[in-house]
Amino acid sequence: MHDTQLLELFTQDIGSAEQLLELIETEFQALNARDLSELQSILSAKIPLLALLEQHGKLRSQLLAKLNLSADRDGICALAAQSSLGEQLLEAADQLHNLLEQCQSANLRNGRLIRTGQSSTSSMLNILRGSELPSLYDSTGTKAKIGQQRPLSQA
Repeated sequence: MHDTQLLELFTQDIGSAEQLLELIETEFQALNARDLSELQSILSAKIPLLALLEQHGKLRSQLLAKLNLSADRDGICALAAQSSLGEQLLEAADQLHNLLEQCQSANLRNGRLIRTGQSSTSSMLNILRGSELPSLYDSTGTKAKIGQQRPLSQA
């Protein structure tokens, strides 16, 4: 009974994780295009998927705990050894694990892209405000000595 429920949760979560991975890839394209409206709609679609994955993760942990098994790979292996659905459980668990790892690495990539964009925007704003001077070089390749720091609006 519990093995059937667990397999059903895995199957549903595999579908959710596949959708999430597609959204993260679409998010990457929207980040590159700086399409804020698309990013907003992607975020709206990601939130319920993440909530569902979290909820099912807790349910899986509770099901395994009811059977006095750990809520990790070892617990799933122990249940699989006792179940007629054992092989399917292990395959589904591995597939979900791999999908979630892909989601995590794609999300980290998107995070790096966001941080890079924030850094360059911040640097540009500081230059415009006059609080940061750009590094300039003279004809010999050494740093140029700039006399007085002035905001761009006063140059």
